[in-house]
Amino acid sequence: MRIARPLLCGLLIFQALAICCVAADPVIDGPVEHPVEHVVLISIDGLPASLLHTPEAKLPAIHNLAREGVIAEGMIVSNPSVTWPNHTTLITGTRPVDHGVLFNGVLERKGPGLPVQVNSRTDKSELVLIPTLVDILYAQGRTVAGINWPCTRNSSSYLINFPDSPDMLRHTTPFFIDEMIQAGIVGEDIRKSFNSLNVVARDDVWTKAACLALKNHQPTLTLLHLLNLDSVHHRYGPETPEGYAAMTLAGSRVQQVLKTLDETGMRPTTAVFIVSDHGFMDIPKTIRANVVLRKADLLNVELGRVTAATVHIVPEGGIAMVYLTRPDTREADRSKVIELFTQTEGIKEILIPERYLEFGFPQPDEYPQMADLVLVAKDQYGFSGDPRGEDVITESKGALGAHGFLSNNPRMNAVFVAAGAGIRQGEQLGIFENIQVAPTIAHLLGVDLPSATGKPLTGILENSGQPSLK
Repeated sequence: MRIARPLLCGLLIFQALAICCVAADPVIDGPVEHPVEHVVLISIDGLPASLLHTPEAKLPAIHNLAREGVIAEGMIVSNPSVTWPNHTTLITGTRPVDHGVLFNGVLERKGPGLPVQVNSRTDKSELVLIPTLVDILYAQGRTVAGINWPCTRNSSSYLINFPDSPDMLRHTTPFFIDEMIQAGIVGEDIRKSFNSLNVVARDDVWTKAACLALKNHQPTLTLLHLLNLDSVHHRYGPETPEGYAAMTLAGSRVQQVLKTLDETGMRPTTAVFIVSDHGFMDIPKTIRANVVLRKADLLNVELGRVTAATVHIVPEGGIAMVYLTRPDTREADRSKVIELFTQTEGIKEILIPERYLEFGFPQPDEYPQMADLVLVAKDQYGFSGDPRGEDVITESKGALGAHGFLSNNPRMNAVFVAAGAGIRQGEQLGIFENIQVAPTIAHLLGVDLPSATGKPLTGILENSGQPSLK
């Protein structure tokens, strides 16, 4: 199902911010003078742009890349500011209004009076509605390795696919599993044992897997997604000793990849991008929005689970997606929800569909995965989907940090560093949208990305004929 693409002639709020910070970049016809042979895109999940230059951030490999190439003050991310939507933006150059990924999975509406559900065990074809940069490269006979990259399950466009999926080993390229076993990266029992590994051990496997793919196959594009920092920031919050230790570990993973590029002789012909998918914020308080609905008799709970729902809410950190399930009472239910949450502590605003384009969201009547309303939390509050108990507002426990806040919140800004082949040295960028990353990589590789709404960051490219960005 395709989303009907609305006219994007009006500037979005976050586009206006980006234009204030960064000079406009015209599109260049044709490839750069000396096309880059390889690109490595490393995403460090949950690394806020604001933390990159703090004294506690021990990231020598990333800081060296910044000195060798370019660094941005930050990237404005797509809404929702969560993992799968933004990783899809990074390889499509579009927002969810076009590519269709709104959750870490597919939102399924079960029918009138029934709760909705996010299904993460889904294929790329069920998630992404438009061609990605990977699909374009595959059509040209060029190779891509995706290591823990979201929304890639069962995609035929990858030479090597180790997908970010709950059952990733079942969908990992078989010959590459054999190569990892032969290289001693994993054991013979990896298909059964991988799910028992903690996230630190998984990041280690994924990093070594990316290095192995570079050594054995030298892909045109290598995608690597590191997850541990996000997990630590969720548990302890950002700007904590635990968070900074996890940042240091992520930086060491980057150094491993750079070392492999040196050992293989690929470094001179490779452009390296270090990005993140979203920032992070402390959330000392939690809003249990489904408790509000239960108390208003808008959903039923049995044995701790929602079994029936006239209205059901799916949390995404700093926002919550509201689904009205009964067409016959839809307008009355909508009015009731607005009334209830206007009076609820911690609610900053309630977005109605007439405002969705402003934030890059599709319309619910055009795309069933989209919510009928969106609740927005105030700073210091995050949403929980737990329907149990009597307290709507609780002290946060077990999850002291969150993302998912609207992308016009500067604390959601993501990291951008680029260096290597085809990249100018010594540039300082302001703030721009992450829809510009995929077009920039496509331009470096000399391919067209026709469905992208972002423009290449031409000012950071060598031999582009464009002024640098300050």
